[in-house]
Amino acid sequence: MARTLLANARILTGECLRVGALGIEGPDIVGIWVRGEGVSDDEKAIEAFPGAEIIDLDGRLLMAGGIDAHVHFREPGMMQKADMESESKAALLGGITSFIDMPNTSPPCTTIEALQDKLTRAEGRSWCNYGFHLGATNANAGIINEYLANGLGKYFFGIKVFMGSSTGNMLVDREDSLQNIFKLKGKPILIHSEDEGIIKANLEKAKAKFCEYDKEGRLVRDGIPFSEHSLIRSREACVKSTRKALKLAEEFGTRLHILHVSTSDEVDMIREAKSRGVHVTAETSANYLWFDDSAYDSMRGLVKCNPAIKTAQDREALRKALADGTIDVIGSDHAPHLLSEKQRDYLNCPSGVPSVQQSLSVALTVAHQCGIPLTRIASAYSENIAHILGIEKRGFLKTGSSADLTVIDPDEEFTVGIPAYKCGWTPYEGLRLCGAVKMVFLNGELAVRDGIVVSSKPSGQAI
Repeated sequence: MARTLLANARILTGECLRVGALGIEGPDIVGIWVRGEGVSDDEKAIEAFPGAEIIDLDGRLLMAGGIDAHVHFREPGMMQKADMESESKAALLGGITSFIDMPNTSPPCTTIEALQDKLTRAEGRSWCNYGFHLGATNANAGIINEYLANGLGKYFFGIKVFMGSSTGNMLVDREDSLQNIFKLKGKPILIHSEDEGIIKANLEKAKAKFCEYDKEGRLVRDGIPFSEHSLIRSREACVKSTRKALKLAEEFGTRLHILHVSTSDEVDMIREAKSRGVHVTAETSANYLWFDDSAYDSMRGLVKCNPAIKTAQDREALRKALADGTIDVIGSDHAPHLLSEKQRDYLNCPSGVPSVQQSLSVALTVAHQCGIPLTRIASAYSENIAHILGIEKRGFLKTGSSADLTVIDPDEEFTVGIPAYKCGWTPYEGLRLCGAVKMVFLNGELAVRDGIVVSSKPSGQAI
């Protein structure tokens, strides 16, 4: 098997940052040599790992490849916006080596048959390693329970529950259905946490205030400003839904994972629930760590996403929660739409932001600005989600793990250019960020160097 030694590296894990070298043989990490632990320099590592190709990382950061467990790659059903091949290549360029796709495709991924179709579609076409979540509905908790009892849970990582509006027919709003889903054991319950009733009422108020209708009640003018989005999909909608989810999780002993947390109130609720022993973990995205609601005035639909981006105070609370560990995970919530769709008026502008290629660098820039330890970034991008979802052999820098690795220059500044997404745009375009992805190794092979995919073909594997 081929051997590679990554020398003169700053090895970053969720525990610490150390200087040393890492050995790759075939697809796996087979050795880590750290200075100060009986190893004086890289020559010791070279002696211990003979015959290897040596790559000098020149003091750059070496961390486990990112695991983005919250992407919408739009396949099947919406492939004019994105597909597994295009978006997985963009993810790889952004330092992500594994993705787990959400189920709100068309048709929705709510059965084992739909999951197997997605696995077939990804095979030979994905530039990253891949996996999928299963979607919950008002009617399929019993079916999911049968899947888990019959060993079919190996085909999916989490059970996604939309407790607010969603793409497709996946809203779970019946109390008995929610209880049955929260009773499920063996997989974490991943929730989109917004209250549908509050959102609908707020939307009707906005329509009455800003829209014009003819005598027959047909819409003549959609005058809703995009700044209303955070009032329509409001703080109260998030808080009410998250409070309910935490109550159900505590009652039924659920492994609850709250996705794209956007408010300071939810941060406080999650922190308090953790202190009481509720089995809850939390995710936010780069979108909420970077933007605040002032962006709606200039960027309009380009930053329209669900939940809505909230205030600068909420952004600050999320940054602090990332620093102290209340926020466990950063997932991109990569959700591409055509630029022409995002330039429509409010009511016809779909929600979602394409971001997987920029997500890691945005987080590194935020960490630099706010003094967040780099160890927290390593935890949030790979280690914690691997633990939450029970992913074996990936997400950690340790002997025996798969050599899915990302090399970063944390000090290199760059301007975000045109992304590799099929939709061809991102709201981050033109921004100045730090934390450039210099190399990516996938299953032991060099896949990206200096912003270019060097692999000859997609080689992602099912996780």
